[in-house]
Amino acid sequence: MTTDFAATKRQFLLPEGVIYLDGNSLGPLPRGVAERLQTTVADEWGQMLIRGWNTAGWMDMPARVGNRIARLVGAEPGSVVMGDTLSIKVYQALASALELVPGRRVILSDTGNFPSDLYIADGLVRTLGDGHALKTVAPEAVEDAIDGSVGVVMVTEVDYRTGRRHDMARLAAKAHAHGALLVWDLAHSAGAFPVHLARDGADFAVGCTYKYLNSGPGGPAFIYVAPRHQDAARPALSGWLGHEVPFAFDLDYRPGAGIERMRVGTPPILQLAALDAALDVWAGVDLDDLRARALALQDRFIAAVEAACPMLTLATPRDHGQRGSQVSFRHAEGYAIMQALIAEGVIGDFRAPDILRFGITPLYIDEGDIDRAAAILARIMTTGSWDQPQFKARARVT
Repeated sequence: MTTDFAATKRQFLLPEGVIYLDGNSLGPLPRGVAERLQTTVADEWGQMLIRGWNTAGWMDMPARVGNRIARLVGAEPGSVVMGDTLSIKVYQALASALELVPGRRVILSDTGNFPSDLYIADGLVRTLGDGHALKTVAPEAVEDAIDGSVGVVMVTEVDYRTGRRHDMARLAAKAHAHGALLVWDLAHSAGAFPVHLARDGADFAVGCTYKYLNSGPGGPAFIYVAPRHQDAARPALSGWLGHEVPFAFDLDYRPGAGIERMRVGTPPILQLAALDAALDVWAGVDLDDLRARALALQDRFIAAVEAACPMLTLATPRDHGQRGSQVSFRHAEGYAIMQALIAEGVIGDFRAPDILRFGITPLYIDEGDIDRAAAILARIMTTGSWDQPQFKARARVT
């Protein structure tokens, strides 16, 4: 192992006394981000004003930062662009993919997909009408459900609840064999483990950056389009910055070249600057090292919790090949238990109906954090200290 994870941990601002196991939902603050934002605000926006679009290179940021993301997800140069939210990018990818398979009207997804993706797909098929339909099956049944009626397979690689991981290459091969395309949501993959979009035959992929990539709340999303599709994919959201020549202000839309056509509106420069600085943490990080260490830390946590807390049921697959970078346990009072943990400085999160979810992120989590977190959880479960009214009152964000 060549990656110095003690050094990467020093690059994050972590509150004293907190063990942060929720980077799968919102990554912590890298030390370089605040300084970069100050520079962008004071020196670029403050002094350059509108000249920053050219002088500071703001207009080029979506593609430049997209290429930095491409390295982390195994994508070809020039195949990833930043901007907008993940929901917008899901809609773009899904609509563009459907147009590339005329005559196919079924979108196949699974019941473990993030609900927002399913909402987007349902809204799209309602808009399209004409026999379009969203079909969902159990996560384990996706491969068998791919047949000649399916136009697009849309799945999130890692189940946001359990951490179960789809076999990306296998699903791509099955989809292509039946003439379908694949849209992959990498929200719980990018920055969590090695991803190989080009190698494994992805057609489209989308992802957010505020989880394992630590861009901050509301950080911009990205979209990947395989080079073989870029000139044929028509952007369903044909925004002005996806135009061939945006500042010609042509009244007729002409899509830009390559991945640039997937740009929509004005890029969020402050958020992109935060992401750009956050990506500096990845210098010197070997993704295979990251994966090996994450699995070792997960196994350590699972063993400790199962030994001390038999009342909790493991929801995450034991097989390393089927696991993302989180560990989830089930308990009927999972919400209250998680609130009790948070009150003692161990921050994870809860997902309905009964999931306690812990993100295991080696960039800033080590063995000592894992052992202390497991010990605190064991004490809470053994003493029943979670069984108090203040821990059962539901907040808006769980």
